[in-house]
Amino acid sequence: MVDVENIQKIYLLGIGGIGMSALARYFNRQGVIVSGYDKTSTSLTDQLIAEGMDIHFSVETGLLPVNPDLVIYTPAVPKDHPAFRFYREKGIPLKKRAEILGRITQKGKTIAVAGSHGKTTTATLITHIVKSAGLDFLAFLGGISKNYGSNFITQSKYSPPHHLTTSPSYYIVEADEYDKSFLQLHPYVALITSADADHLDIYGGLDELRKSFLDFAGNIKEGGTLILKSGLDLSLNTDRLSSVFTYEVEKSADYHAINLEVLNGNYLFDIKTPSGIIKKIMVGIPGRFNVENAIGAAAVAHRLGIPDDVIRESLLSYEGVKRRFDFQVRRPDFIYMDDYAHHPEELKACISAVKEIYPDKKITGVFQPHLFSRTRDLADDFARSLELLDEVILLDIYPARENPIPGIDSSMLLDKIRNQNKSLCSKEKLPGELKARRPEVLLTLGAGDIDQMVEPIKKIFEN
Repeated sequence: MVDVENIQKIYLLGIGGIGMSALARYFNRQGVIVSGYDKTSTSLTDQLIAEGMDIHFSVETGLLPVNPDLVIYTPAVPKDHPAFRFYREKGIPLKKRAEILGRITQKGKTIAVAGSHGKTTTATLITHIVKSAGLDFLAFLGGISKNYGSNFITQSKYSPPHHLTTSPSYYIVEADEYDKSFLQLHPYVALITSADADHLDIYGGLDELRKSFLDFAGNIKEGGTLILKSGLDLSLNTDRLSSVFTYEVEKSADYHAINLEVLNGNYLFDIKTPSGIIKKIMVGIPGRFNVENAIGAAAVAHRLGIPDDVIRESLLSYEGVKRRFDFQVRRPDFIYMDDYAHHPEELKACISAVKEIYPDKKITGVFQPHLFSRTRDLADDFARSLELLDEVILLDIYPARENPIPGIDSSMLLDKIRNQNKSLCSKEKLPGELKARRPEVLLTLGAGDIDQMVEPIKKIFEN
């Protein structure tokens, strides 16, 4: 078994992924020599290189470090990848990212946030509250926190060049259900935001997906706490747990909003808890769904004993996550927002929130479907969510780890959308198309490489 405490050199296959890059930053902070491969150069890989990591973008084996102590890979990497084969033949230990994250976090109390959607924002909100409270922790996030400019966040005493000589009290992690990765975690506190149909290429059906969430909840350490979105019935046996709580915006949950009102585009509300009321909460980002994310995060903080005033001040000063309801331009004549939404429920929540903020403006959405299998499995649901837009532009499906599926493409999805203002467009032609249309409110949506279009689009509308 590899001793992750004492390795000196590590190689990450897929280092530019959001989860892998957080691990890379963790090891780099410990003084480990970190190198890795990814398919394309991005702003994130640029940052990792600037932080001292050696990254290459070619599959030539001559570029590979010969003798790392450990190779970490994601399940998206095929077993016939040249680097994977190279290290396997050399007998170098190869471990999945989820296994290594599970080993690292077993040393302290893990706060794990799982769910088909909402987990990145909720985990980042928890991280901001815990950091503001002065608790010692490490956080591995699935997005870049705009407060801290990173997806790996610590208290200052764990900053470089010092190794982590003692384990922090808490580990905050985003628990990924893809490939059942979250079953490597054994949380002290677990929060489940949702369990909607997704990753059906892995699970086959919704029942199997929900069984996996049930298994994840079963991994909570004895005496631990489970916090569930209200109405999420997973038929759990909670005898081992010290407490189970529910949360939502409405009044039927243990943690819920009261006195909810809109003030200057943001929600002002109180949070009713099992023991009292946390008054005058305002989240630093808009959207009713973010009210719910904030209530979930506040529930975790409340169970940890963090004072109400710290929770209140932290939620107000929270700046959000890059590519989550991420405003790029906000002018009277033009609003542009970018979002990672890649599931029908996420699209519905995002578009509905924008319509609520700008009820009298025409909303144009550019959506890049992510994965052929997800587009196939959820096509009707995608169509219903996209119909909430006044104008729909579809890009080609981003394949990620998948090969094409016959008959599954963006034109198939377009045919299912009943909105008449719909069209297909290539990424290359998108800037010119948007310039000609002059949208009032523009959304770019998707989990692929549509984020690479943000700067070109902003440049078009600078003047």
